[in-house]
Amino acid sequence: KVNLRTCNVSYIAGICLYCVFFSGVNCGKDGSVDNHMEMGKKLLAAGQLADALSHFHAAVDGDPKNYMAYYRRATVFLAMGKSKSALPDLSRVIELKPDFTSARLQRGNLLLKQGKLDEAESDFKKVLKSNPSDKEEKDAQSQLTKSDEIQRLVAQSRSSFNSKDYMTAAAQLDTIIETCVWDVTSREMRVECFIQMGEMGKAISDLKAASKLKSDNTQAFYKLSTIYYNLGDHEMSLNEVRECLKLDPDHKQCFSHYKQVKKLNKQIQSAEELIQEQRYAVSKYEAVMKTEPNVHHFTLLAKERMCHALAQGQQASRAIKVCSEVLQSDPENVNVLKNRAEAYVQEEQYEEAIKDYETAGKHSENDRQIKEGLERAQRLLKQSQKRDYYKILGVKRTAQKKEIIKAYRKLAQQWHPDNFQDPEEKKKAEKKFIDIAQAKEVLTDPDMRTKFDHGEDPMDPESQQGHHHHNFHGGFHGFQGFNPFGSGPFNFKFNFN
Repeated sequence: KVNLRTCNVSYIAGICLYCVFFSGVNCGKDGSVDNHMEMGKKLLAAGQLADALSHFHAAVDGDPKNYMAYYRRATVFLAMGKSKSALPDLSRVIELKPDFTSARLQRGNLLLKQGKLDEAESDFKKVLKSNPSDKEEKDAQSQLTKSDEIQRLVAQSRSSFNSKDYMTAAAQLDTIIETCVWDVTSREMRVECFIQMGEMGKAISDLKAASKLKSDNTQAFYKLSTIYYNLGDHEMSLNEVRECLKLDPDHKQCFSHYKQVKKLNKQIQSAEELIQEQRYAVSKYEAVMKTEPNVHHFTLLAKERMCHALAQGQQASRAIKVCSEVLQSDPENVNVLKNRAEAYVQEEQYEEAIKDYETAGKHSENDRQIKEGLERAQRLLKQSQKRDYYKILGVKRTAQKKEIIKAYRKLAQQWHPDNFQDPEEKKKAEKKFIDIAQAKEVLTDPDMRTKFDHGEDPMDPESQQGHHHHNFHGGFHGFQGFNPFGSGPFNFKFNFN
């Protein structure tokens, strides 16, 4: 036996809750309910809402006809932001005590927020007829006037919507939702307005609210998924359609959409994994465009990634074509501008590369890659106006060492000075022969080739700026005793005057 009057607050709370919830022992009907009510009030005042709620639950269980127990519990629910739970309790209070104007006024306010205007007006009118306090009368009259205004706006918004005046309808619905914040119908109508106006971000915000305000709102999740899909966000689209299927696994629209999004998502992830591994499989993104040919955002995404893959895979001409297609729709796309600039460099169109890097730099000022790419393109342009070892040997910048040596031997045989008798032609051949030999030396030496590819001429003293460099002193005479063909099958006799 416990003397509740001699115990502290926490101990009383624990004993009473134990009696009700665990032992099944009734600590005395009136005393138990009174104690729970008293403890609940103290805990509510202290801001301990969860504990207060437990006591009011116990009070309701102990006396199901105690209207104050329901009212106090509704008060806690409201303080916790659980209006849906508060509403049945307020209705029970009014059922038990119809003249409890405070409960009726609170229920009217909740119904107004939910957009149940007729029910809300009924409560406000009954409050005004039930001898309310001055404050209750003032509040009820104010809310009734507001409800009448909302009724008028609802009719106007529907008329505007049916007339396809979506901007006006959206503005009217804005005013309605300011008061009827939990009104799902108004939010869903405003969603349609936003979609028609192209305001997809606002439509998404309203749909997310609607999915929480209305339980089992599969249609909200379906619409969210389709909007994200049409915006090219396959991951968010997949997340939302899964929420729909959690509520209803047999939902036909959601299941059909889920299969499409899942397939597309898998293709994109597979393609991205290959790119991360520096395996540039363009065909993966071509498959994405085949899977979804009608959504412009996915076409752009696929082409943007193809542009990157082609540029990195040294397929410059195709890269330029695909990148240009993307830039027609998205001219400020920094990544595509950088990739096309790289492709232009590979094609030795340095002036075009510089333009792309400069445009990209305007939209991404602190991008180190842009700065370095621009500087490189400028050096290569300057270099191209002087001596280009790739052009001398007639090979591409991507040529392997084997190709370079093969081209060198062919040209060295062709331009060997002993092949020419005329003094002028011989002199020209000597110069050409030296250029060919220098080109071979630079391009077959990894360090020198890297320098040259970054716009620095290893054979140019000015370009070296004090660094070690190679050159052939004494013109063609510097080649005495040098066999440019190494161990190859060619054997030339050098004759000098």
